[in-house]
Amino acid sequence: MTTTRTFIGSALLAIALAATPALADGPIADRGEAVETAMFEQDRATILAMAGDYKVRFDMQESTPWTEGYTPLERKISGGHESVRVIEDTGTRIVLQHLLVAEHEGETFVIKHWRQDWEYEPARILAYTGPDRWEWVDVPERMRNGRWSQTVYQVDDSPRYAGWGQWETTHGIRRWRSNWTWRPLARRDAVRDPVYDRYAAINRHQLTPTGWIHWQDNTKMKPAEGSAEALEPVVQEYVLNTYTRFDGYDVAAADAYWAATEDYWAAVRAKWAEVAERKGGIALEEEAQAGTVISGRLLQIADELRDGEIAQAAAIEEANGLIEAHTG
Repeated sequence: MTTTRTFIGSALLAIALAATPALADGPIADRGEAVETAMFEQDRATILAMAGDYKVRFDMQESTPWTEGYTPLERKISGGHESVRVIEDTGTRIVLQHLLVAEHEGETFVIKHWRQDWEYEPARILAYTGPDRWEWVDVPERMRNGRWSQTVYQVDDSPRYAGWGQWETTHGIRRWRSNWTWRPLARRDAVRDPVYDRYAAINRHQLTPTGWIHWQDNTKMKPAEGSAEALEPVVQEYVLNTYTRFDGYDVAAADAYWAATEDYWAAVRAKWAEVAERKGGIALEEEAQAGTVISGRLLQIADELRDGEIAQAAAIEEANGLIEAHTG
């Protein structure tokens, strides 16, 4: 028993002291120009294949408790309709914007959802490093060859988490697996004020015959008692998000929303990027219900712009002011 406790304690200490996310796989040896080019083009095609219109199923299950006395939550399944659009493609950088489309009492609502940015052989990523803080973390040079980073952004285009990994085909299945990444709590957890305050996670993306899946292996972590740095695992969670191609909903509403607001959101993305570069990262207060403290207003401005209630220049000016005022 003593040996087991010593091993667990050492593992927790390693997690607490890790300055950067752990590696998922070893380096990729140079495969020659022809092979590298072919793999790069295949990777691009795989990422671009995630764009489209979908019926989405979100399946979340806490499973193994790592803390004595903790009772895992009941499984939760939800879903909806989501349109994914390519909003930027420079060759080595691909940006996919997700738009939720919902109906209530005969009225259609479009909700700007998450965004995923893919970058080929990145030198660094904007990683979550703890409550309310994202910092630039170098990708080890030997781990860049042939790999892509994925940075996920929240509904207001503030950062959420980032990781990097290799696209590969295993047993006929095309997949990308991230390194270990830190992630802030999802709203479903944050609103409950749980004992844990972040996730240590590995993300996977895989194409399917009817779309693609995003599945997450999340270890929910809490601060260790009596330490300002150490963390302890609470419970394991498995999340499987399944995107099945489907256009039997108001797809036009998603495209209309984006057409009316895309320039505004481009300016918001540019402001976040400028702040992160100038300040060496982003410090920004979050709240359980809405994500960041300015998320609600940034989304509301977009709605006002779409409805003709505010001019685009005024919308961008207000958004830029909010981001500048609330970031450290």
